[in-house]
Amino acid sequence: MKKRILIVDDDLSILRLLNFILSKDYDVIVRNNGIDAFSWLEDGNIPELIISDLQMPYFDGQSFIKNVKISGLFRDIPIIMLSAAHDLDKQVSNMPFHIDAYIPKPFNPTSLKSAISQVLNIYDTSDSN
Repeated sequence: MKKRILIVDDDLSILRLLNFILSKDYDVIVRNNGIDAFSWLEDGNIPELIISDLQMPYFDGQSFIKNVKISGLFRDIPIIMLSAAHDLDKQVSNMPFHIDAYIPKPFNPTSLKSAISQVLNIYDTSDSN
């Protein structure tokens, strides 16, 4: 059974590209803002991984991830931040919550797939202990 990945990004072309790149190996769910993504989670859906953009309108990536991390049900879902922010290293290091990996846009699909595999392997290993 394929692992489920929730992708949150306001850029439709990025959502389409990620869906195309990842759907062969994963069950990909796309949402174009943090509000819709959090609502999807609250409907009882638990993905094995979340990939979120940092800069989105309405409910930005930082707010979305903060709400995921402070929730009782979703806080253990690993998160990969994907962003075009020019100071992504600094923004991630200043976040008051854990991000499992972050990848700057534009991204290399092979590097992204590698990061996804690494993060999922870490969580698979920790779940089996």
